[in-house]
Amino acid sequence: MTPDLFEEGAKRLERKEQVLRGKTESGGRSAGFARPHTAGEVDVTHGRILYLEDVTVSFDGFKAINNLSLDIAPGELRCIIGPNGAGKTTMMDIITGKTRPDSGTVFFGSTIDLLRYTEPEIAQMGIGRKFQKPTVFEQLTVFENLELALKTNKGVKASMFFRLDSGESDRVAEVLHTIHLADSVTRLAGTLSHGQKQWLEIGMLLMQDPKLLLLDEPVAGMTDEETSRTAELFLTLKGKHSLMVVEHDMSFIKVISEIVTVLSEGSVLAQGTLEQVQNDERVIEVYLGR
Repeated sequence: MTPDLFEEGAKRLERKEQVLRGKTESGGRSAGFARPHTAGEVDVTHGRILYLEDVTVSFDGFKAINNLSLDIAPGELRCIIGPNGAGKTTMMDIITGKTRPDSGTVFFGSTIDLLRYTEPEIAQMGIGRKFQKPTVFEQLTVFENLELALKTNKGVKASMFFRLDSGESDRVAEVLHTIHLADSVTRLAGTLSHGQKQWLEIGMLLMQDPKLLLLDEPVAGMTDEETSRTAELFLTLKGKHSLMVVEHDMSFIKVISEIVTVLSEGSVLAQGTLEQVQNDERVIEVYLGR
């Protein structure tokens, strides 16, 4: 390697390390990306990618989740709605290992008991989570954000001399097209609109080839056009991935949903098509209003 190329690699590594260090020190979730993917295909013999049964968790005597039972099929796009305090975020915390339930069963596929694993291990198995506020590396370009999320060796030496092979380049190009950012590949992530940052973070998760995506209020703060394009994105991902979408925007849910689950007081209050749950008297009373 020539001195110029060595210097270029060193500078590139130093810049990424500075960004990652800053994210970690500021309480960001840099560890949420660029993880090794250790799990193989998820066994879905029983026809479910995610299965929760009789899950309960209490905080200081308050039951945030109360005998919750829920399942999602492979490739399904499930919408979760409900009033504030219904347990939506706590449910996702349990699925990803951030919160341990007091009782109940949580399975990923037919054989993986998620309650036996840590948060990083669950992420490695193919469960990706996107929080409401986008978390991207703003000092890096769109391309560099996706490159950073690749399933590769992230050691110092490997990072310094890393170059995309043809398959990895194709994967980045595919994700760029999917998330509508193919024309913004060289832009710094910090210059993107709110909606574009959301898409970029979803793209970073997609680089990990997740089997299940948990998406928390993904269109909050988006323009109407961005919301429409996000709906298109989710419908494109459906079938290739399983998606759990927690959202309050009913017009958005109307476009993307087949089955809607309504949570209230930590349990499933109703489930069915959007029309069915909107006409359910219990849902109207506790959430939708008249």
